[in-house]
Amino acid sequence: MNTDLLSREAESISLLLSLLSEEDFYIRYYTLQVLTVLLTNSLNRLQEAILTIPRGITRLMDMLMDREVIRNEALLLLTYLTREAEEIQKIVVFEGAFEKIFSIIKEEGGSDGGVVVQDCLELLNNLLRNNESNQILLRETMGFDPLISILKLRGSAYSFTQQKTINLLSALETINLLIVRGSEADPGKDAHKLTNKTVLVQKKALDNLLMLAVESQWAPVAVRCAALRCISDIIAAHPKNRDVLASKVLGEEPQVEAALNSILRIILRTSSMQEFLAADRIFNSFCEKNPDGQTMLTSTLIPQPQSMSHAPLEEDVNMSFGSMLIRGLTLGESDGDLEVCCRAASVLSHILMDNLQCKERVLRIELEAPMPSLGAAEPLMHRMVRYLALASSMKTKDGTGKAGYVQLIILKLLVTWLADCPNAVHCFLDSRPHLTYLLELVSNPSATVCTRGLAAVLLGECVIYNKSSDTGRDAFSIVDSISQKVGLTSYFLKFDEMQKSFLFSSAKPTQALKPLTRSTAASMAEIEDIDDSDLSDKENEDHPLLSSMFDKHFVDIIKSLESSIRENIVDVYSRPKSEVAVVPAELEQRNGESDKDYVKRLKAFVEKQCSEIQKLLGRNATLAEELAKIGGDGASQSEQRASGALDRVQVETLRKDLHEASQRLEILKEEKAQIESDSSMYRNLAAKMESDLKSLSDAYNSLEQTNFHLEKEVKALKSGGSSVSSPDVEAIKAEAREEAQKESEAELNDLLVCLGQEQSKVEKLSARLLELGEDVEKLLEGIGDDMGLPEDDEEEED
Repeated sequence: MNTDLLSREAESISLLLSLLSEEDFYIRYYTLQVLTVLLTNSLNRLQEAILTIPRGITRLMDMLMDREVIRNEALLLLTYLTREAEEIQKIVVFEGAFEKIFSIIKEEGGSDGGVVVQDCLELLNNLLRNNESNQILLRETMGFDPLISILKLRGSAYSFTQQKTINLLSALETINLLIVRGSEADPGKDAHKLTNKTVLVQKKALDNLLMLAVESQWAPVAVRCAALRCISDIIAAHPKNRDVLASKVLGEEPQVEAALNSILRIILRTSSMQEFLAADRIFNSFCEKNPDGQTMLTSTLIPQPQSMSHAPLEEDVNMSFGSMLIRGLTLGESDGDLEVCCRAASVLSHILMDNLQCKERVLRIELEAPMPSLGAAEPLMHRMVRYLALASSMKTKDGTGKAGYVQLIILKLLVTWLADCPNAVHCFLDSRPHLTYLLELVSNPSATVCTRGLAAVLLGECVIYNKSSDTGRDAFSIVDSISQKVGLTSYFLKFDEMQKSFLFSSAKPTQALKPLTRSTAASMAEIEDIDDSDLSDKENEDHPLLSSMFDKHFVDIIKSLESSIRENIVDVYSRPKSEVAVVPAELEQRNGESDKDYVKRLKAFVEKQCSEIQKLLGRNATLAEELAKIGGDGASQSEQRASGALDRVQVETLRKDLHEASQRLEILKEEKAQIESDSSMYRNLAAKMESDLKSLSDAYNSLEQTNFHLEKEVKALKSGGSSVSSPDVEAIKAEAREEAQKESEAELNDLLVCLGQEQSKVEKLSARLLELGEDVEKLLEGIGDDMGLPEDDEEEED
């Protein structure tokens, strides 16, 4: 909260940066500490604030040339500042960061230095991570020599402190950032990474990586694994670098050995699962889309005499690559440990991947029988199948059961070997127990999901790449066995279960490792191995580390095989078996054949046909039951069981029709629901429109009537309608006159009443005056003369 309040004001950050110009040492030192704490608490806001301040980053870069204490604080601050901030990264590089970083590393003693070297490398990695322009700038200005020199082991090669281990891991992470592209598929970035790989190998980076990964026996496991991963990435999709690795020899005269042989020995001997996986990746990268390299390795596959195969492990230094690999493939049965065998099988699967010529060549390899009394030599493939069966019961050196782990890798080899190779399928089916064991493995509930799935794929390959016409080993017979022993529904379900498993759902392109920081470095350096505790998990759970072996390329192959297997099995059921078809020549009597022999031959032919018909009826009953379980009711089930005359073509056709009908029904249901929804909407819309139309119609009729009356009146007025209206005017006048007359009469009556009252008053006054002796007539003389004229005038006017 305090950081947020302080960083809201840009002036606060500007003030802090200005303090870096102060002469006092402690002011600069504490200012850097305050800025570092602010960055750790509110990274994004501080990055934005520092970007907006003129010369803000320049002042921080100047601190790298200050005293050692201030320089170290400035390194920490810049490490936080450059995380996921591309603009700041470019400015820091423009200010000469690369030169200053490598200068400090050299001053501190390279990989033998302390934590300051680690901070410098972390800052360097921040500047290069997902920043192509900075990588190009480093390559074209300083070059990769200063970086490669960090990997060189000086002094006591066997002295690896924890800090030295972290420094080497950080430098190896820098190499990884330069050669491994991110998840985005950008061809331009691919070309840039290939250029980095080329330059690194030209600068002898491969020699230093091989020294760390192979020759330095005292290097920690984490360093060896990281170096092996870098070797794998530096040769991936780069033919020239592959050739360079193939030509590398390690050691000193006279004990020199090819680098690939030494890497194979690591695979076969190491006790670390991590190191085995990292070394195995090298052969994956070397063999991918490299037929010449695969052929070169295959040409060395020569079995050693029985005496050499039991020689001490130390003597394998004098063996060729192929001899060492075959020894690894056959070693382990005697002491009850198949882990070495399955590791060698993993390498062999890379050598055979997508290379028919190599598959054919390895197919011809035969091994001596473990005991001379067992007879003839044994093909290498048959030995692998035998080990596959033995893996379920054998234990590894530590006493834990790893059947699923060993079986998966051997199954991967067999799936790779049989893919697109009919001769390999023929060799596999040469022994009848192989097919029987595979059918049992597919339906084995104690096996892992992926084990059952890969076994199902292997069975499918025996169908789609089967060119045999022998009874019992042809495609029809294998599909028939699957139907009887496993059931087609259950068989196809194995594919779906495998696709949902962890190993296949997590198969993605190689992703960059997590950044190595101060908080994660210590734990990374202390990793010795992580598989000891994990491999003892439940047997029905696939080990997570195997996800690195089931890479995206192999998973894509499995997916394409699955679709082909489904189509081919359906196709096998949709056509009749060739042996069942009647050959007309067999119904004719041969030349010189007696009637007795002819009848006997016809009888044998009819018996054979009856046998085939009985088998077909049995299969049809089984298929009918499966079909009933999937979608039929009790009645249909009994009908299908009774209809033994239906052959497999009809059953398959019915199943297809049922599936298509159900799909059409679902589509029709959806269309019906949509049509009903649209119909309801249109019905409501029509009702509304009808209501609006009725209202408009009523309004229109009203207007029509009004218009009609108005037109009628206008016509009447135009045609002399005054005569028609005159009676009305006269009637109005008469009525008005009558009303006026009534009003006049009422007023006249009122006046008469008033006059009567006044007359009575005058009479009373006159009588009184007479009593008083006045002359009334005389008094009244002249009254009314003046008023009389106006009254008369008024009356006249009225």
